[in-house]
Amino acid sequence: MQKILIANRGEIAVRVIRSAKEMGIKTVAIYSDADLHSPHVKMADEAFRVGKAASSESYLLGDKIIEIAKAHGVDGIHPGYGFLSENSAFAKKATNAGIKFIGPQPYAIEVMGNKLAAKEAVEGYNIPMLGGTKGAITDTEEAKAIAAKIGFPVLIKAAAGGGGKGMRVVEKAEELEEQMKRAISEAESAFGDGSVFIEKYITSPRHIEIQVLFDSHGNGVYLFERDCSIQRRHQKVVEEAPSAVLSPELRKEMGEAALNVGRACQYEGAGTVEFLLDENHKFYFLEMNTRLQVEHPVTEMISGLDLVKEQIKVARGEKLGFTQNDLSINGHSIELRLYAEDPANNFLPSTGKLKRYRPASGPGVRIDDGFEEGMSIPVYYDPMIAKIVVHANTRLEAIERMKRVIDEYEVDGIETTLPFGSFVMNHEAFISGNYSTHFVGNYFKPEMLNSATPEMEEMAAVLSAHIFNEEKKEKQGEAVSANEPSQKWQARRWEV
Repeated sequence: MQKILIANRGEIAVRVIRSAKEMGIKTVAIYSDADLHSPHVKMADEAFRVGKAASSESYLLGDKIIEIAKAHGVDGIHPGYGFLSENSAFAKKATNAGIKFIGPQPYAIEVMGNKLAAKEAVEGYNIPMLGGTKGAITDTEEAKAIAAKIGFPVLIKAAAGGGGKGMRVVEKAEELEEQMKRAISEAESAFGDGSVFIEKYITSPRHIEIQVLFDSHGNGVYLFERDCSIQRRHQKVVEEAPSAVLSPELRKEMGEAALNVGRACQYEGAGTVEFLLDENHKFYFLEMNTRLQVEHPVTEMISGLDLVKEQIKVARGEKLGFTQNDLSINGHSIELRLYAEDPANNFLPSTGKLKRYRPASGPGVRIDDGFEEGMSIPVYYDPMIAKIVVHANTRLEAIERMKRVIDEYEVDGIETTLPFGSFVMNHEAFISGNYSTHFVGNYFKPEMLNSATPEMEEMAAVLSAHIFNEEKKEKQGEAVSANEPSQKWQARRWEV
């Protein structure tokens, strides 16, 4: 594989280009009219216009992207995430054109792209799943009967959905009919498929995902877990690896379950299996994302692997160069997504020019971004500016490092999620590790960004000092394995 086209934009395009260059592979970028002066265009060896600003007239034009690839001697296409990354038709067309799709086989994309098909595929592998309907449902009376059987609250979900669209929590039977209509309508609008299903709703879950990697020779490994429970509108904002609550035994059990999900669809490449973890530490299969995740850097930081390079190696037909026994957890990593959003105004998008943009740096800091000072934030795409990633020996040190990085990061001209990131890092629930996907709903109010910060900082300082002292006692007594930091934090969450 001598030349790769990156069918994406922004920070993920930059990130793929960097890894490809380190492998001696030439890169081809594509760009819309809105991205003519973007960093990924400058960094690639070649760059070609694909269309107008709107993604439907540029980054979603699969046939045109393949034409560009064929015309310029491209061997492989890396889709990044979003856009065409989970489009099985695009993967098929690329393959039929003699170009390697750097991702799983189309079959795996199709099966795991539909939540109902995914659940059916994994049924024979003893993977825990939430109770609910086995197929799509439209009959309200049938839905009421099923909901009554599994017990309220229940969750209505779009079969082809993602990102929180077509999703409704129903607390009681009399709300079910109206919420089903809304979910079906939203699913049809967002995905062109109004199929919905019902499953038991976990009241205070953790969102835990396992990174898996398979080659084409039957070998597979799991690269531990990420905790992605800090979300707004069912979309992640803060992620960390490893989780603060998984024991080594539970980590292994979930990792092996994730590998079985991959085996159920003959998976190849890098993928992510998502689970819900309830208050009793029981886990349930949620879905599989058949692509690289936005939050993959935290896994790279604790594992020492470059997932993009591993994707390319698998696409070239190489065997994995390591086994599960070769892998271990090194320290702790946290990622904050820097969005052009106003957390003081319900996280609404903030448009404008980056009048000043100076990313922070220093030991253990990684910034994945796709913007430069002076650029405007396009209204046509996801408003993420950068991913701020830190790594340290312990979870507490990673939190303190992220606080420092947030303080040093300079952005002027737009509102961003930096203040929210500071709120999270200073909140007792996050510091203790005792939080769920309802963190924002339970603890965050926009006015807190101004009025409650001093009190929060004082509380955070007291809690951090307590944890530091406990850690010091541990070091003076029995040594704790550096490969199992989450075990230490699991015990600590109940002491604080």
